Amino acid sequence: MKEVTYRFIGVIHSPFKEPKGVPIQPSAARGVKGTVEVFPEYSLGLKDIEGFSHIILIYHFHLAKPGKLLVRPYMDEEEHGVFATRAPGRPNPIGLSIVRLIGVEGNVLHIEDVDIVDGTPLLDIKPYVPEFDMREVERIGWLERNVHKLPEARDDGRFVKE
Repeated sequence: MKEVTYRFIGVIHSPFKEPKGVPIQPSAARGVKGTVEVFPEYSLGLKDIEGFSHIILIYHFHLAKPGKLLVRPYMDEEEHGVFATRAPGRPNPIGLSIVRLIGVEGNVLHIEDVDIVDGTPLLDIKPYVPEFDMREVERIGWLERNVHKLPEARDDGRFVKE
């Protein structure tokens, strides 16, 4: 099997109208509010989601240019293998963000800590469960010397389609 096709289940809305300037991770976007509009035909799947304080959004980087296998990520000057980064330009431009769920109104989720461009197509939603998702780690690779840059790091447009 060489190809997989997904249908968008909704659209993510945020104050960011273009990639340039967007915080590069939810932890650097604390307090940034947005919404997730789930298409009506999928709204039944939201039953009981309000019981979770955080959700995982899986989405399509629709504005990213085609990925390369070696990339210079936002917080480093050296090239790294794309799979050792979270760069949006990837062979399959899939993004993942853990955001705070503030409330639910019908098929609209109100969220916070949004690091996503307005109009981004949503592929899936999963509940964030610390016992499932948190791990103690021993190392974080090349980011060890750069993770301190995260609070100020922003998308500079290097991965955007031209």
